[in-house]
Amino acid sequence: MTAAFPRNSILNERHIALGTKFESSWNGMPLPQFYATDPYEEVATIRSKAGLIDVSSLNLVNVSGPEAEALLNAVLTSDIAKMKPGQSAISNIVDDEGSLIDDVLVYRNGPQDFRLSHGSGKLEEVLAQFSAGRDVTVANDGDTHVLSLQGPLALEILKPYASIDLTTLKYFEHAPAILFGREVTLARGGYSAERGYEVFSKAADTVFIWDAILEAGKPYGAMPVSWQSLDIVRVEGALLFFPYDMPKGDETPWEVGADWTVDLDKPAFRGKEALIRRKAEARVVQRGMEIDHHEQIEPGAKLFKDGVEVGSLNSSIYSRHLMRSIALVHVVPELGAFGTEFEVVGPQGSFTGRLVKTPFYDPLRLRTHPLEER
Repeated sequence: MTAAFPRNSILNERHIALGTKFESSWNGMPLPQFYATDPYEEVATIRSKAGLIDVSSLNLVNVSGPEAEALLNAVLTSDIAKMKPGQSAISNIVDDEGSLIDDVLVYRNGPQDFRLSHGSGKLEEVLAQFSAGRDVTVANDGDTHVLSLQGPLALEILKPYASIDLTTLKYFEHAPAILFGREVTLARGGYSAERGYEVFSKAADTVFIWDAILEAGKPYGAMPVSWQSLDIVRVEGALLFFPYDMPKGDETPWEVGADWTVDLDKPAFRGKEALIRRKAEARVVQRGMEIDHHEQIEPGAKLFKDGVEVGSLNSSIYSRHLMRSIALVHVVPELGAFGTEFEVVGPQGSFTGRLVKTPFYDPLRLRTHPLEER
């Protein structure tokens, strides 16, 4: 069944044993969207213990050479020169019109050495275009796998087996390490609104490391978790997912709440002039919404105010943890005040929704950014 896909995780047999039918795919790789376990039980484990997920379907690209930094600064919205080795940062790529065409997580390994992690956008196409004539090497990494252990007990589970002191690794930092005797890169981060760590390993080591993490996590109640649970926790944390939270396909960072990824003070980069122009032309604002319903409202539902369509519902879930139906939405700027109510209309019917502050879960982000680390 998986042979037809251009990419496959080395962990496919482990996923099958956990009950997946590979119900979806992403970036050419089949995904364990569901396991035999209840996704809500998996969410409870992430929120109280730790859940292990295979996120190897991310696209990884290595960029190195004397002009690596210059290349990345020419195509990304943030200033890569401000990053130190061992740091990572979320950035974006826009086209010549300032429209988002990919989101990128940049890992700086050294002065001339970067790893880029991205989803289903046009990063590699743009890198190929802008690297021409530069002293830089751009190489897709199809071997490295990425495991993500997310939850409040993730540190306790991994710390005894890591060659580096994980307590000193801050959010958005990474370092080479030995884990369970194998060479890896360990990164502090994730997509769950919990403390978590990502393990970058060679394909040949990944099954061993997956098994070792789960064995070490047994006393703590850790378990493997599906992509369905990942989608639930990321919406609870109000974390955007390209392109699902950019439904028009031409949104700017200003319109999706990603203005913090744009550094207009750095020299020219692709789309800079368009971003300056469009900053005052925002058609929508990014908001969170709670909806008066006991189930998830299907993405794509329309938002109405006084009978006029004024927005869209993009990502949505029913959060059993929060006991609310919640969504990430776009609304016209003049109706973006918190507490504003809308009629939410979709295939399931019509419901009342109101704008609320995000993240829905952990509003002060204390789970990922403890006060003692700030």
